Amino acid sequence: MNIVGISACTSGIAHTYIAKEKLVKVGQELGNNVRIETQGTIGVEDELTAEEIKNADLVIIAADIKVSGKERFKDKRVVEIPTELAIKAPKQLYKKIEAELHTNK
Repeated sequence: MNIVGISACTSGIAHTYIAKEKLVKVGQELGNNVRIETQGTIGVEDELTAEEIKNADLVIIAADIKVSGKERFKDKRVVEIPTELAIKAPKQLYKKIEAELHTNK
């Protein structure tokens, strides 16, 4: 699957980047193409392109705060979770999403 997303936490530092790292690493280990944009104290980094969003099968928003730009994901399947879930249980998250996608086909 092609997966894009956003990670953001209240302070915009640690959890933002750890969530991104976990989602990318575990997602790739499971055979997915994953790109995560961060929204933190220094602004938006690794901003997703319109092409990446267009080609995405799934959007994961791992955030503890309101993120900007969610309108870009109109007509996409979006999963919103707290950063803690992305950090502590990324593999279980991906497995659950995968099972739900297969069930809802």
